[in-house]
Amino acid sequence: MATLTVPQEVPSPTQDSETLRKAFKGWGTDEKAVIQVLGHRNATQRKIIRDTYQKLYNQSLIDSLDSELSGDFGRAVILWTYDPAERDARLVNKALKSKNKSLDKLKVVIEISCASSPHHLLAVRKCYCSLFECSIEEDIIVNAPPSVRKILVGLVSSFRFDGAVVDLDVADDEASKLQEAVKLKQLDQDIVMWILSTRNVFQLKATFESYHKKYGILLHEDIKDYSDDLLVSLVTIVIKCIISPERHFVEVIKAATDGWGTDEDALTRVIISRAEIDLIKVKKAYFDIHKTSLDKLVKDETSGDYGAFLIALLGQ
Repeated sequence: MATLTVPQEVPSPTQDSETLRKAFKGWGTDEKAVIQVLGHRNATQRKIIRDTYQKLYNQSLIDSLDSELSGDFGRAVILWTYDPAERDARLVNKALKSKNKSLDKLKVVIEISCASSPHHLLAVRKCYCSLFECSIEEDIIVNAPPSVRKILVGLVSSFRFDGAVVDLDVADDEASKLQEAVKLKQLDQDIVMWILSTRNVFQLKATFESYHKKYGILLHEDIKDYSDDLLVSLVTIVIKCIISPERHFVEVIKAATDGWGTDEDALTRVIISRAEIDLIKVKKAYFDIHKTSLDKLVKDETSGDYGAFLIALLGQ
């Protein structure tokens, strides 16, 4: 389900490091060489290249990229070159430390908590502690709005069972508990937080399906109109990320490219974070919903080396 393409015969890490070093030398930077190497290497290969580059030149590859590249292209390449866990830890930190704790910022925490494997989330948490000398939970308590601290802490602390185990009786019971909370307009109840942050994905999908069958409406549709509260918006994203991560990311892409201008940060985040996971499914969902290809959208909304890099990650 990944879109990343890696050549059948991959040059050695030393050869790749030398190609990158050569691309940085002289007047200007050979951006095409950077794309050709980094845009066609998986996470394991990129890590070996980073380590090899450091040994060969006694310099961080990230630092070299930072000094040689700029703008949206530079930010995208650096984000991609990080180890995935470090990348996501930095994205969470940036979201939590931003002055404007808007839905667009905080949804990053939801995506990494609910659209990642339990093992990846654990790696992100460990990396966060190493990078920033505190836990994600601590930074949520200090930086997130009070109304959403409980749900965010619960989600990032979770280590869900990563298997297709479903108890339909539990699903029916917990659908009833969720409906009671919705009826009372009290999504901050401990039982709601507990259900959303601890149940495995398959169990939650069964609960959401039970809710639909029993009450004739989807859970996220049932809550969307009664409040514009930040908590309600975040819970809606939690539900959508669990039901269909690819459709959630289609919504993010659409919002990033609608209207005047493009939200390059959001577009970059989606393509880079999903290129090795499920970007093929995101592309299919985008086509099914909007009847045009994601590749075409990216070509229309971006340009230059930045656009060429994103297109490479899309599998072109």
